[in-house]
Amino acid sequence: MKAIRILMLLGLGLSVSACASVNTVSRNAPFEQLPLTGVAPPAGYELAGTHSTHPRQIADTATRDAGTIGLTAQDTPAPKPEHYKGGPYVTVNKIIVRVPKSLKVSEANVYLPKGDIVWREDPMGDRHAQVQKIVEDAMVRGATNLNGPVNVDLDIQVKRFHALTQKARYTVGGVHAITFYLAIKHPQTGELLVPVREIEADLQAYGGKVAMMAEARGETQKVRITEHLARVIQIELTNPDGYKNATLGFYQMLNRI
Repeated sequence: MKAIRILMLLGLGLSVSACASVNTVSRNAPFEQLPLTGVAPPAGYELAGTHSTHPRQIADTATRDAGTIGLTAQDTPAPKPEHYKGGPYVTVNKIIVRVPKSLKVSEANVYLPKGDIVWREDPMGDRHAQVQKIVEDAMVRGATNLNGPVNVDLDIQVKRFHALTQKARYTVGGVHAITFYLAIKHPQTGELLVPVREIEADLQAYGGKVAMMAEARGETQKVRITEHLARVIQIELTNPDGYKNATLGFYQMLNRI
């Protein structure tokens, strides 16, 4: 694998995206909770604590602090799995977003940063909290207009969040490589209602002059990623087939090496 990567890089002359991970990093780390971050939810939402579980270990519950956005839950019978796909069946009661501290952050200004989190558009600081805020805002936006008869909680854990480094942003561009786990739960019991899904939500990233023109229009990386993730979660909750990741070519392939 290392030899393949070297050949590919030589062929490109190192002009590649900022979103390729070349080391083994902590992709499958257990949940680690972050302090509650400030979110500007839509009218009627409130910040609330909740019991939280690892989606893949739903039986092992614990009371923890997490980034949680929610409405007051109503008593709701456990719905059938088909209620979650193919129509406006769902109202999202609460959203929990987790960005484990065990995810590795890269601040290296190179084309190929190593790590799980690459984010530069906010000032230097807690990148885990910054990513959590972006994902929270996106999920609230995407779920706000869902008004079906079935109340559910969304439990989301970020696995990877790669935007572009400065070097890639102002030259070749690349791919915003974002992956997260989605668990859909019953609001009162915490029961996992459908199997946990790992969602890849990659987005073409602008570079060079195109990036500068987009920024002049107000289309920053944060704006584009937020809007993209809002669409992703809405599709995932309303389309029978769920969200399908885009095919973005060579840079996307490099992300997976």
